[in-house]
Amino acid sequence: MYVGTLSFDLLLGDVRSLKEKRSVVRPIVAELHRKYAVSVAEVGDQDLYRRARIGLAVVSGNAGHLTEVMDRCERLVAARPEVELLSVRRRLHGDDD
Repeated sequence: MYVGTLSFDLLLGDVRSLKEKRSVVRPIVAELHRKYAVSVAEVGDQDLYRRARIGLAVVSGNAGHLTEVMDRCERLVAARPEVELLSVRRRLHGDDD
């Protein structure tokens, strides 16, 4: 069994309130969950208007499949025009860990 985690640090565009922030972050979280069946949530910077941290976890029996899903998730977030992807932290854990 393999477990992968991703953490995205995002800079949001023209956002002036936490309500506007939610309207940007929620669709990203929902699309990642729906398209790739990953566990995903906003995990940090909840009190900042223009910053967001999104974390996700994936479990797979195959390391190649795990990497492919994580790559697709990263591309999806990077392609969103309303956010700037500042950094990505990726971790992989296998049975040997």
